[in-house]
Amino acid sequence: MTAYYRPRRLRTTPAMRRMVAQTRINPAQLVLPVFVAEGITSPVALTSMPGVQRHTMDSLVKLAHEAVIQGLGGLMVFGVPAEDNKDDLGTQAYAEQGILNQALARLRAEVGDEIVIMADTCLDEFTTHGHCGIVNRSGHVDNDATCDLYAKQAVAQARAGAHMVGPSGMMDGQVAAIRQGLDDEGFTDVGILAYSAKYASAFYGPFREAVSCSLSGDRRTYQMDPANRREGSFETELDIAEGADMVMVKPAGYYLDIVADVAGLSSVPVAAYQVSGEYSMIQAAGERGWIDTEAALKESVLCILRAGADVVLTYGAMDLAKEMKK
Repeated sequence: MTAYYRPRRLRTTPAMRRMVAQTRINPAQLVLPVFVAEGITSPVALTSMPGVQRHTMDSLVKLAHEAVIQGLGGLMVFGVPAEDNKDDLGTQAYAEQGILNQALARLRAEVGDEIVIMADTCLDEFTTHGHCGIVNRSGHVDNDATCDLYAKQAVAQARAGAHMVGPSGMMDGQVAAIRQGLDDEGFTDVGILAYSAKYASAFYGPFREAVSCSLSGDRRTYQMDPANRREGSFETELDIAEGADMVMVKPAGYYLDIVADVAGLSSVPVAAYQVSGEYSMIQAAGERGWIDTEAALKESVLCILRAGADVVLTYGAMDLAKEMKK
């Protein structure tokens, strides 16, 4: 039988496949999450996240310069305070000399506008209880009081030098509170990357080692139920209406339907976070020889982009950027 069109003709050589590929990974689309820790004198490898470290201020700066060289789009910076600097209100999150704000200031001084410096805007790393906000006497997170502190934290991060703040606590109204706080202090050019569809996922485990999270219990009363799809679109539309400059789906790889939904409705760029558990599973399987680590990481990020994401946060960003240059 004669076939007038055979798709296989466009798969015959690597050059042919490259030419017709609908989705491509560009290093500028990749954001590298990084951890800077207080009280350490050299980088500390994370056992549950192969290839990832808690950084000192100096090693973080070195990494930032390498990220610029590799053409990465941004760095998402997380602070890890010393245990004795945590308290119920997470005050080090908005203190000028808090570890995260010091790191933001140092990074901005070192790399300026050559890469987008993003700051995690949440209290969980800084609180003794490990929740993302203020816990009231009944043991529940106080949504509105937490939003007030997020605004205060965002202003401190902007003052330190962040180009974008990333509210990740899933409090109702957090984007509006932060936008108002930033604008009132004159930081009208500082953007908001809203964690709009963030699910109460089992895939965050290794991250909690990275930030020494003190959480007891769970966050299911404020993060989204993995069973729910429509809610992701609803939460995203709320954040856009409140002034988000970019929205995010988290996790990414197991939530591609949500990524596609959000991309279909969003009037602003869409990010997706390949979280610690997703990344670590690829690394662990690769270490055992079950899969090709490099190929699997590349494919996983390609699929996130194919689903509609404009930006991907991944711990493999540097490796992928280097691979793109080969």
